[in-house]
Amino acid sequence: MTKAISAQGLVKSFGDVQALNGIDLEVEQGSVVGLLGPNGSGKTTIVRILTTLLNADSGTASVSGFDVQSQPDDVRSVIGLTGQYAAVDQYLTGRENLELFGRLFHLSKRDAATRADELLDRFALSDAADRGIKGYSGGMRRRLDLAASLIGRPSVLFLDEPTTGLDPRSRQGMWDVIQSLVAEGTTVLLTTQYLEEADQLASSIVVLDHGNVIAKGTSDELKNQVGGDRIELVVSNAADSLRAATVLAPFGSAQATVDEDAKRVLVPVAGGSNAIVDAIRALDEASIAITDIALRRPTLDDVFLSLTGRITEEDQAPKAPKSGRRSRRGGN
Repeated sequence: MTKAISAQGLVKSFGDVQALNGIDLEVEQGSVVGLLGPNGSGKTTIVRILTTLLNADSGTASVSGFDVQSQPDDVRSVIGLTGQYAAVDQYLTGRENLELFGRLFHLSKRDAATRADELLDRFALSDAADRGIKGYSGGMRRRLDLAASLIGRPSVLFLDEPTTGLDPRSRQGMWDVIQSLVAEGTTVLLTTQYLEEADQLASSIVVLDHGNVIAKGTSDELKNQVGGDRIELVVSNAADSLRAATVLAPFGSAQATVDEDAKRVLVPVAGGSNAIVDAIRALDEASIAITDIALRRPTLDDVFLSLTGRITEEDQAPKAPKSGRRSRRGGN
């Protein structure tokens, strides 16, 4: 079966800066793959190559079976792209923006208007449809931008940090929309600086650093690489720290870590919630008083820090020279 996205050996340099160093990537149809990486890791460069906005120095890539370099028009006909910043015309209304994109997709005036109405309703923008974009909030602009990328009913959608700058409520709203699109069969390649966003949306994750793929897998698979679940407890009496570690040893999947000064004990475990219930019972039977206990699951922040030695941040990969091509979405 044809992969929705397939890339082999993508290499791209900007002068002396190596942005991509032989990237391989495959995305199954109807799935969401999240690209994570620190500043300058190459996330946006990959998106620009796959959406025909930039040519790779070497390597091959295809979207829905179309080669991005030799069949760019075919690629653009099946994709949608939402970039890091809303690309809507602030001098037009929401409705006029969507109708304009519809006409650029060669829809008739009537069909463009019908499609605009459908998307305005879907993105809860109908009440603001005839207001100028200047009066839209950041969240409304982002929803309109995503709506514009769906004018042509793309089968593959590229989202390059789609919720940057949004407040938590607006971000959750965007997540809901993206999840509904995937449920309908849309394939999504998502880059994000928000690790919880990848955790929430992506069926698999690819971690980039310095233009290389350094890890890939599901969220749970990546979290397991940094040690799995851990029971963290604070004992009431520092003298009980070592004894607590001994009592909990049978439940641990690895040796416990003890900080007697902080009266803290950390025990890697398997079994999650069942393990913490057993641990509390064992501590009670051993008459060890505790002031706090919790089951801590690794986060993608833990994974990212473990893999790269730094936290993620907004990608600022070097800008490629302007090609003169104005189109940012497929189909025209």
